[in-house]
Amino acid sequence: MTDNWLVWALLSAAFAAATAILSKLGLRNVDPDAAQLARTLVVVAALGVAILVAGKTQAFAEFTRQSWLFLVLAGLATAASWACYFRALQAGDAARVAAVDKLSVVMVALFAVVALSERLSPLGWLGVAFAGTGAVLLSIAK
Repeated sequence: MTDNWLVWALLSAAFAAATAILSKLGLRNVDPDAAQLARTLVVVAALGVAILVAGKTQAFAEFTRQSWLFLVLAGLATAASWACYFRALQAGDAARVAAVDKLSVVMVALFAVVALSERLSPLGWLGVAFAGTGAVLLSIAK
């Protein structure tokens, strides 16, 4: 397995794109909250099998209270994000919904600077501006 973050990030983007299209198809004539739960159960089952097969169940012993706190909060944020995403996806065009959802790139950059003291170069800020502009343009295009 590669330790190259870019490979994993590109795979993540590809799977996220597949998720949007497959979810849009799966949301036809179904309740978005029930659909989200169904998808979440599949995610939990798949990750559970992966942890068991890899023999990583002991890794949970390494979690601290702070780890648990932030992971629980992240899980709640994920649930809220997915609930909003599924409702938007059911009502709107997949490409437009996904574009607005990608404003998270801009928000993560801003939050990382404020909360994590990360620094972006001028080129990085230009990329954030382009990502935001692209998201807005895609979302308003008909």
